[in-house]
Amino acid sequence: MDGLVEFKTDDGAVVAVEAVEEPSGARLVARGDGTVQAARTFEGALDGVRAAAESALRVFRDGSLKPDGVEIEFGVKLSAETGAFIAKGTAEGHLVVRLTWSPPAPAVPSAPEAGAAS
Repeated sequence: MDGLVEFKTDDGAVVAVEAVEEPSGARLVARGDGTVQAARTFEGALDGVRAAAESALRVFRDGSLKPDGVEIEFGVKLSAETGAFIAKGTAEGHLVVRLTWSPPAPAVPSAPEAGAAS
């Protein structure tokens, strides 16, 4: 492991994640143990990822497909300067979408009313 980036949460807890190289090529100065303090809170770093997930859900829920369920999976990398970003997988970006539909429930015949002639 190259080093760690420490993110503080809004309630003060520390979340340590494996460091990734900055896309800009800039290098952050780490403490002697290789740990870098992130510029954002953990929640702040994930804001863009949350917005991306909400957008993707809207596309699939509000479109013409009308699925019963939507699952969206993507890898996230955390960076001390950039925050969180969607990780590159085997293609240019890593995004898995699962849409599910449930078959309609079978119609249940209504029971004959009591006292009705047979």
